[in-house]
Amino acid sequence: MDNKNKKRLVSLTDEPVTPPSPDISTVPVPSKNKVNLTINLRHIPLLSQLNNDEMDQVKKNLTIRQYARRDALLQKGAGSDSLLFLLSGNIQVVDLTDQGSVIGLSLLSPGDFFGEVALINHTAHTASVVALSEVLVASLQGTTALHLFTHAPSVAQKIQQHLAQKVQRDYKFRSLLSINNTSKRIFSFLVLMKQKNAEKQELVVNLPTHQEIANMMNTSRETVTRALLMLAQQGIVRKDAHRLIITNPDALKKLVQNA
Repeated sequence: MDNKNKKRLVSLTDEPVTPPSPDISTVPVPSKNKVNLTINLRHIPLLSQLNNDEMDQVKKNLTIRQYARRDALLQKGAGSDSLLFLLSGNIQVVDLTDQGSVIGLSLLSPGDFFGEVALINHTAHTASVVALSEVLVASLQGTTALHLFTHAPSVAQKIQQHLAQKVQRDYKFRSLLSINNTSKRIFSFLVLMKQKNAEKQELVVNLPTHQEIANMMNTSRETVTRALLMLAQQGIVRKDAHRLIITNPDALKKLVQNA
């Protein structure tokens, strides 16, 4: 397996696991202090329901690679011959304007996959993907991935759902960027990104940095900082490690409507 960090040995398993919570699906993030890592492929939602023969094919055609923060995982315009899975860390899909400015298009978390559109269409990637932290990525050979798309019912269904949700997310994101009021744009972004955990608590997991949010919202880092500080001062949100807990969802919705 391809692994930049020679001190880490990555092994794969597909032991049965308890189904993850439907609220937030994640792959456990390996500790940076571990030398040997075991990754259970059934923690990856797209692969979780494969039969044993299909899983064996995946393991035979899967390679693991480690990237450092700010490394490019995919380059816009490059060809595609694999389906990629984020195993740990966080990454961002980005594009460049004609003026050279970086625009953040979406954020991906452990368990997510990417590169599927270019693989299905046999076209070049239309955006780049950059590591926001140290990440582990699994690369599945394109022919194996395409076979699963058409011959594994569980994968085919999830791919269809994923592409439909992608269209909806892209539409919502474009609508969000059309909002003239910058503060309202940032508040709307939080509403779009929020999820509910098992306790029905609303939160934004793997919160991007202020600069990353600014890139996506077409504004400045200082503006994002001021907006989030105001929310915290009013008791609407609370920062917790890499999460933003929305303590007063109704107040946040009112700001979106009235800002």
